[in-house]
Amino acid sequence: MGQGRQRHRHAPGLVVALALLACNVAAYAARAPQYPARPIRMIIPSPTGASMDTLGRIVATQLSAAFGQQVIADNRPGAGNVPGTDLIAKAAPDGHTIGMIFTSHTSNASLQKLPYDPIADFAPITMVTSAPLVLIVPAASGMTSVKDLVAAAKARPLNYGSAGVGSGGHLAGEMFRWMTGASVTHIPYKGAAPASIDVAGGQLAFQFASQITIQPLVAGKRVRMLAVTSAKRTASLADVPSLAELGLTGYEFLNWFGVAAPARTPRDIVALLNSTIVKALQMPEVRDRLTGDGGEIVGNTPQEFTEFLKRDIARWAQVIKAAGIKLEM
Repeated sequence: MGQGRQRHRHAPGLVVALALLACNVAAYAARAPQYPARPIRMIIPSPTGASMDTLGRIVATQLSAAFGQQVIADNRPGAGNVPGTDLIAKAAPDGHTIGMIFTSHTSNASLQKLPYDPIADFAPITMVTSAPLVLIVPAASGMTSVKDLVAAAKARPLNYGSAGVGSGGHLAGEMFRWMTGASVTHIPYKGAAPASIDVAGGQLAFQFASQITIQPLVAGKRVRMLAVTSAKRTASLADVPSLAELGLTGYEFLNWFGVAAPARTPRDIVALLNSTIVKALQMPEVRDRLTGDGGEIVGNTPQEFTEFLKRDIARWAQVIKAAGIKLEM
């Protein structure tokens, strides 16, 4: 009984102590610097005007409006996006430096020795959009199906073009070669558009290119679309089948774009950036601008984006090894 009364006598003191602790925590929170405390740097590892630059600036504009702080686009192109991506990885993890990452973020892990770890050195925020490539052939080629293309490539060697070694069009083409057993040779170009023009002219047998790149040639009936590289048909090209639908089970290639911060960026800041970007992606005017090239809005969670990156790295490691792709720097 005496011990019970003794504990009872000390209980009010414990309550007071807890109350004081709560007050101190609240006072500390009130004194803590607000985020963002200054302008945010958005590193974009691509030239001005490229797809990644366009998407990054749209995201930057929306974040600026939501936070009341300027989000400044900083273009750092070159060398397969590696130097710019390295700047993201090595920035201070305080939320005031973020950046865009692209499909090459996962394929580069198997193509070259990187100055950063594509998973451990980043805090993924969200994937913004993803878009398939389109398999095209010359309109005058007489090929009207993927079956025709594969048959032609098994009868004689064919050339295909892309924006360069390690580009999306190159990887998609090598995956096609690997899965079909077609005899094809990759011809690298300085950009996807020049390669598309040579497809239209018959100098190349086929190409995997973005919808926005080939639109003028499709409209002019100079090239024919045979398939898309997504697992299923896309809303913007509902009449074009997917390669998986046509029998290449498991074939999928998507050009995706996302936002990431340096590793060890506080979770609450990552969560705030994620919720702000995802909310902006649902705005009609933003959706219209982001889906103009056939892309689809994603807006997933940091955890979902991280798991996607891990799966994509593993998938490209398999494809690149099997296809014997070498990056020529």
